[in-house]
This record gives sequence, C-alpha cells and structure tokens, in this order.
Amino acid sequence: MKISEASRVSGVSARSLRHYEDEGLIVPGRFSNGFRDYCQSTVDRVLVIRSLLESGLPVRLIREALPGLTDASDGGTDVVQAEFLHEVQRHRDRLAARIAILSDQQAALDAYLREARRAGL
Repeated sequence: MKISEASRVSGVSARSLRHYEDEGLIVPGRFSNGFRDYCQSTVDRVLVIRSLLESGLPVRLIREALPGLTDASDGGTDVVQAEFLHEVQRHRDRLAARIAILSDQQAALDAYLREARRAGL
C-alpha cells in the first residue's frame, strides 16, 4: 500500500512514517516508480512503534529492541524482550525520580505562594 493508505490505516502521519524510516525503525518496500510500498507487517510494526513512542520511550531504545519484539522467527527473542523490559523499567525509574523532584519543586512554590499571599504581596 502507498504511504497515504498506510498513514490512514495506522493513524500515523505520512511525515511520521518517513521519520520512522529515516530513524531505521521501518524499511518499506519500493514500487518500480520509487514510491514507498507498505505491507501489513510494516504497518503492524508502525503500530508497535507508535505505542512505544506514546509511552515516552526514546527512539534509541525502541530502535535497539524493535527487531526482537517484532521478529518472532528469531530464537533469541526471550533474551531481547527481557533486556528490553529491563531498559523500560530503568527508563520508568528515571521518570519517577524526575517526577519526585518536580513534585518537591511544586510543593516549594506552593508554600512560597501561600506565604506571599499571607504577607499581602
């Protein structure tokens, strides 16, 4: 299918599809005229990529783990998935730490604003 149809089917813009290709996340086929040709397995892969990106994972991590997550024929998939889940957990833990810092900063600003309002500023 052409890029416009792949975009419609996947819910991902044509621009994003080109970006995924530039990042090495997908490799669509080509028609004889040079236009991209997306098969269903590429569209399925796009859906996985989109889901992972929406969850906040960096492209680097997705690029490293994606072959093992989407290519069921590889015998080392369990190892790749375990490593990927470990990396996802580490990413989540870093986010939790950042959220804690931001929450502390927010609480400090709230306290400052309460004091400023009490003082009539």
